[in-house]
Amino acid sequence: MHQPGRMTAALSMAGSGGRRARQLATVLPVLGVLLASLLASVGETLHSRLLEVGEANWPNYFELRLAERVEKPACDPSPDMARMVDEAMARQSSGDVGTFGDVFGDGPDRASVRASVEKQVANCRASWETYRTVQSRNTWPVQLFAAIEVGLSQAVVLVTNNRRTMLCLLLLLCAATATFRRQHIALRPVLSTRDDRVATVAQALANGLLTVSAWLYREQELAQAAAGMPLAHLYLHDLWVAGFGGLTAISVCQLIRSPVGAPAGGHWTRSLLCIPLYSIMCLTASAQFAAYGFYHGIAVYLNMMAELSSLFLNLGLYVWVGMLLGRSRLPHRVFDLVRPLELPPRLLGVLVLALTALPTAYTGASGIFILAAGMTLYQEMRRAGTSEPMALAITAISGSMGTMLRPCLLVVIVATLNSAVTTDELFGAGARVLILTLTVFAVVVTWLGGREPIRIAPARRCLPAMARALGRLLPYVAIFAAVMLLWEWGLGRGLDEFSAPAMLPVIMLLILGYERLAGGGDDGVKPAPVRHQMVSATDEATTLIGALLMLMALSVSMGGLIERSGVLDLFPMGGSIWVSIALLMGCLVVIGMIMDPYGAVLLVNSTLAPLAITQGIDPLHFWTMTILAFEMGYLTPPVALNHLLTRQVVGMPTSWESLHGTFWQRHFRIIVPVIVMGITLAIVTFTPLLHDGWHGWLFQRVAVAG
Repeated sequence: MHQPGRMTAALSMAGSGGRRARQLATVLPVLGVLLASLLASVGETLHSRLLEVGEANWPNYFELRLAERVEKPACDPSPDMARMVDEAMARQSSGDVGTFGDVFGDGPDRASVRASVEKQVANCRASWETYRTVQSRNTWPVQLFAAIEVGLSQAVVLVTNNRRTMLCLLLLLCAATATFRRQHIALRPVLSTRDDRVATVAQALANGLLTVSAWLYREQELAQAAAGMPLAHLYLHDLWVAGFGGLTAISVCQLIRSPVGAPAGGHWTRSLLCIPLYSIMCLTASAQFAAYGFYHGIAVYLNMMAELSSLFLNLGLYVWVGMLLGRSRLPHRVFDLVRPLELPPRLLGVLVLALTALPTAYTGASGIFILAAGMTLYQEMRRAGTSEPMALAITAISGSMGTMLRPCLLVVIVATLNSAVTTDELFGAGARVLILTLTVFAVVVTWLGGREPIRIAPARRCLPAMARALGRLLPYVAIFAAVMLLWEWGLGRGLDEFSAPAMLPVIMLLILGYERLAGGGDDGVKPAPVRHQMVSATDEATTLIGALLMLMALSVSMGGLIERSGVLDLFPMGGSIWVSIALLMGCLVVIGMIMDPYGAVLLVNSTLAPLAITQGIDPLHFWTMTILAFEMGYLTPPVALNHLLTRQVVGMPTSWESLHGTFWQRHFRIIVPVIVMGITLAIVTFTPLLHDGWHGWLFQRVAVAG
C-alpha cells in the first residue's frame, strides 16, 4: 500500500537534488567571482600591511622573503691575492686590458691593480656574509610567513590584473540566469503567453545583435593585431561572443517553450511594455549605430565599460550584501528599537528615509540600495502599519536620500573629473540637500495626511521596550565595531567608499554566524547554517545582478549614441540664465531616466558641464543639481527605474486601492516621490539664482590654504 508513496517521495528527492545541483552550478561560479572581487578590494592593502609586519618582526625582511631564490655567491672569499694581482698585470701587459683598461690606460700600475683586486675581494666577502646571514635567519616562522605573504601577493596580482575578465564573467553568468528565469527589468511584468512571446522575441533579437556586434569588433581587433598594432585583452572578445551567443540560444529555446502556467491571450500594446529595457536600448542603439556604419558600436562601448570594472564588480558585492542582510535579523532589530515609539506612518517614513541615507551613501547609487535592501525596508514598513502605496513610495525614494553624502563614490568620480569642485564641497552640499529633501517629504506627507494628529507613545510605555530592543541590538553593534577596529588596526584604514565593498560582506557573514550560534529568534526558529544562507543569497543576487548589469551595460551604449549624435550640441548658447538652467535641468532628468549614474556622469562631464560653465552657472551648483536631477529621473515615468527595481524585489501591488482605486490611489506610490523630488530639485535649481544668501548656505565653498 505504501509503495506508490515511497516512489513519489524518491522522485521528489531526486527532483530536489537535481534542482540543487542546477542551483550550485549557477551559484558557485558567481560566488567565486564575488569572493575574488572581495580579495581585489582588500588584497593590495592587506599585502602592504603584511610587508610592514614582516619588516617589523624580521629586519631586512625584503631579503628574507626571497631567501629560497638567493643563489650562493660564485666567487672565492679567501683567494691568493698575489696570484690575482700577477694575473691582472699579465693581462694588462699582453693587451688584454679586461676590466682595468679604462682605469690604467697604457701603462700598468701594480698598486692600483692591487687596490682594485682588494675591492673585488671585499665585495665578494660582503656577498658571502649577506648570503650566510640570510640563510641563518631563514627559520621556519619566516618561511611560513613569507609563503603566506608571497602567495597573497601572487593571488592579488592575478585577480587585479584580470578584473576585466571577472566583470565579463559576472555579467554574462548573471545575465544568463536572469534570462533563463525571465526576470530582466521591464516596464511591465509578463502576465500572459503573448507577453512572454513578445518579450522573448525582443530579447532574442537584442542578444543576437550583441553577438554580431561583438563578433565584428573581434574581427576588427584581430586584423589590427595582425597588422602589428599592440592590443591587450584580445581574449575578452571571445568571451563576449560566446556569452552573448549563449544568451541568444537561451532566448531561442524559450521561444520554443512557453512558461508553464501562463494564461493565454494578452493585449499587444501591453505586451510591448513587457520588453526588457536593455533589449529596447540595444535595438535602438544598434539601429542608430548601423545608420552611421558603426556596426560594432555596442561592443566598443561594452569594452569601455570594462575600464570601470572595479566599480561594477563592487556593485555585485553590494547586491550580495543586501541579500545577506535580508536573511539576518538586523533590520528587525533596528525597527524593534523604533517600533515602541508608535510613530504614525508619515513620521515613521521621515525617520526611515533619514536612516537609509547612510547605507545609500556607501553603495553610491540608488538602484543598488533598492536591490540590496528594498524588500527588507518594505516588509518592515508594512509591519509597522504603513499602507501598501506609502510603503512602496518610501521604498522607491529611499535610495535617493544619501547619493551625495560622504563617502559616496559617485561624488568622488565627479570631483576627480572636475578641478572646479572638491569632494568636501559636494559632500557639504549633499548634507544640506538631504535635510531639504526630508523637510519637503515631511511637508508633503503631512499635507496628504490631512488633520490626523501626530502622537508618540508615552515614555513610561516605550522606554522599557526600547531598552530591551537596544540590548538585543548591541551584539550587532559589537560585531560592526570589532570588524572596523580590526580593519583599522590590521590594515590602517577605516570604513570608506574603497573599503566598504570588502568590509560589509565580512560583517554580514559574521552576523549570520552569530545568529546561528545564538539559536532561535523571536519566532523560535533557528537560522540555517551560514553556508546554506550564502548559497541562497548568492542565488537570489545572481538574478538581480544580471538584470541590473545588462541595463547598465546598454545604458553606456545609449550614452555613447547620444554623444555621437550631436544632439547636445544643439543646446542654445547665450540668452537668459533662467532659460539655460531650466533646459539643463530637463536634459539631466531625461538622461537620468535612461542611463546608470556612472555612465551618465561621464557623458554629462564631456557635454553639458562645459556648456553650463560657459553660461555662468556655478560648477558646484551645476553638479549638485545634476546628481539630484538623476535621482528625479530614476523616479519619473515612463521608465522610473527606482520603481521598476522596487517591483523587482517586492513584487506587484496587491492591495485593493492599488488595483481598483481612483487614479490617485492606483498611482500614489509614483506620484508622491515625483512630487517630493520635483519640489526639491526646483528649489536647488532656481532659488540660488534668486538670493545670494540661499546660494551661500546651500553651496558653501571650502577655502583652500596657500
